[in-house]
Amino acid sequence: MNILEQLFENFSAAELPNQALLADSVQWQVSHPFEPISTKKNVINDYFGVLKHSLPDIERTPFISIQGDYKGEQWVCATGYFTGTFTQPLLGIPASGKSVFIRYSEMAQIENNQVVNVYTFLDLIDVMNQVGVNPLRPSLGYPGLVMPPTTLDGVPTGDKNETLSKTNEQLVVDMLTELGRYDGKDLYSINLEKYWHPDFIWYGPAGIGTTRGISGFREHHQGPFLKGFPDRGINKTLCLVSHDNFVATGGWPHMYGTHTGEDWLGLPPSGNKLFPRVMDFWRCENGILKENWVAIDIPHLLDGMGIDIFEQMQRKIAAAN
Repeated sequence: MNILEQLFENFSAAELPNQALLADSVQWQVSHPFEPISTKKNVINDYFGVLKHSLPDIERTPFISIQGDYKGEQWVCATGYFTGTFTQPLLGIPASGKSVFIRYSEMAQIENNQVVNVYTFLDLIDVMNQVGVNPLRPSLGYPGLVMPPTTLDGVPTGDKNETLSKTNEQLVVDMLTELGRYDGKDLYSINLEKYWHPDFIWYGPAGIGTTRGISGFREHHQGPFLKGFPDRGINKTLCLVSHDNFVATGGWPHMYGTHTGEDWLGLPPSGNKLFPRVMDFWRCENGILKENWVAIDIPHLLDGMGIDIFEQMQRKIAAAN
């Protein structure tokens, strides 16, 4: 078990048993509306404590958790769900008293066997969906819980095959380069068929949803996104790691784009230049991409458009009452 997963063992305990794995000077950034958090004490109180207050029996289940080196730094990249009973409101989202699933995606830098720098997405719009208070239009893709890897091997325990890992890492890099070949007019100017399995599954965040097949991806995510952000591009990478058939990459931010197009998430263009925070986890199969788990900090993007989704949620709740 890697350092990050050890940290979250027995997470619901009153005192985190493995908190020694957190560096005293740890820096932890969590998706909007959290502010950056510094020091072990503040991470335990202002992030872990917030989750544990709302879900007292919380536990963490990783679907994928891989580690590797990137430019001389050691990183662990993980995605899965926090699960528990939703007994107290979370950041204004009303408690349901029922089970709730908080999807997370995470990149953690490790030094001297301690966690020193972490970036975490929590899919809070999905939590809003689960309790019926999401103020956005319904997702174009499937809006429900996402699945773990079809092969159920995303949390490796053995040594990695370095050759296979680097081959698949290069496959992802080449595919991302291909995405940059969009001509501004035709989605088919991007040759996805060269890199993606015909039944490729794209597990998008709430607000977009899960798509199946290249045509489903184009219809339910790529088309609306490129229409909304026609000048989008990737300009920053936090890390890129791989383990056998799994690859993870992303950035905080990872991309840029000017919101000039109509109808992304059903919203009018703001005209603002935005900097999406994005993480991608890929499963490769026989030299082609088969599954992709994607985290996008949509509340942060909405904030950059001048939209406070948490305020809109409260208005929806008030209107219903």
